[in-house]
Amino acid sequence: MHSRKRGKSGSKKPAIKTVPDWVEYSAQEVEDLVTKMGKEGTQPSVIGLYLRDKYGVPDAKVITGKSIVTLLKTNGIKIDYPEDLLNLIKKANKVRKHLKVNKKDTHNTVKLLHIECKIKRLVLYYSGTGKLPKDWKYDPEKAALLVK
Repeated sequence: MHSRKRGKSGSKKPAIKTVPDWVEYSAQEVEDLVTKMGKEGTQPSVIGLYLRDKYGVPDAKVITGKSIVTLLKTNGIKIDYPEDLLNLIKKANKVRKHLKVNKKDTHNTVKLLHIECKIKRLVLYYSGTGKLPKDWKYDPEKAALLVK
């Protein structure tokens, strides 16, 4: 959004929503793997990568009928904050630390504003959908404590 890039190139998921014949795991086995990794504190996107790379599961949602986040919630593993919001807050923290040392770095000063705009937009969305409290506001000092 805040870059000069164009286009939508990148990898896409296959349009076919059926379980491939070569998948060796059943829905229950995939669900057990997801809950095991979730109890270890692994993020949902990393769980999907592990399932794809180590276990040969192309898409957990196609096999189980539920997304990884839904599987974690149904098995009692609570996710306090959405993963994309936490990743943006971590990124903003890194840029803030960099700017404390390098005060004249105007490029990253502007990029910090862009990151914080994305955070505020996500907060509006998640507070509207109920994943965050309605009165939750982004404060850089409090958010730095949140991601530590």
